[in-house]
Amino acid sequence: MVDGLFSPDSVAWRIHSDPSMLVGGIRALLQQALHPEAMDGVAKNSNFREDAWGRLQRTGDYVSTLTFGTSAEANALASRVRIVHSKLGVDEPKLLLWVHMSMVDSFLDCAIRSGLDLSQDEQDQYLQEMATFATLVGISQEVVPVTREQMAEYFQHIAHELRASDDAKRAALFLAIPPLPTVVRFATPAAPMWATLSSLAGSSLPDWARKLYGWPTLPGQGTVTNIALRTSRNALLLLPKTLMEPPILKDARKRWGLVSA
Repeated sequence: MVDGLFSPDSVAWRIHSDPSMLVGGIRALLQQALHPEAMDGVAKNSNFREDAWGRLQRTGDYVSTLTFGTSAEANALASRVRIVHSKLGVDEPKLLLWVHMSMVDSFLDCAIRSGLDLSQDEQDQYLQEMATFATLVGISQEVVPVTREQMAEYFQHIAHELRASDDAKRAALFLAIPPLPTVVRFATPAAPMWATLSSLAGSSLPDWARKLYGWPTLPGQGTVTNIALRTSRNALLLLPKTLMEPPILKDARKRWGLVSA
């Protein structure tokens, strides 16, 4: 049997290897920042404001390792993440669950709205699969929503605890306009590409989240955002896989016999 927490026929594999993750990852950070206790721990104990790009990259590496890596790689990284959470003071089960559910909601919603074809059963299957992510960081499986209905109830239940703190707004600003080296900002397409992705991430947030940030939601914005998400994903799908896929996914394809070694 091939080693790994998820196989190529899992929904997690499909979503986490999809270009929609570029927007979903940014949106996840924006959504996670809306719990003031979680954001306070990050702001006080990390350099998030100076390293928004780094945190996004670390999140991406974490998701990729747990999804495509071997079981040993996934468990080792999850152990390190639990240590980091403890140091940041965000290892309280309630906060861990918030971070997890914001991530899952963002990845799933952005994938669907970007055009990834997922049935309702497959959407629920994704939530069930992602319970593995939750337990690896120390969340009791009994409290993890594993259907879309349970996820909606979770966000309704926690809504009264959420607000856009000053730290959350500063984090959103850094995600929208990250500090880039001069040569990168003016000599490469990185800045306009990032601006496009971060704008889409902010626009794709649920209405309640945009309201907390004080961002207006205009009539028809959801439709326009969906069109933009689909256009962005279609454009990214045209790029060579060798450019888009992380090394750990390339290794996983070989390990599972999807490509020749």
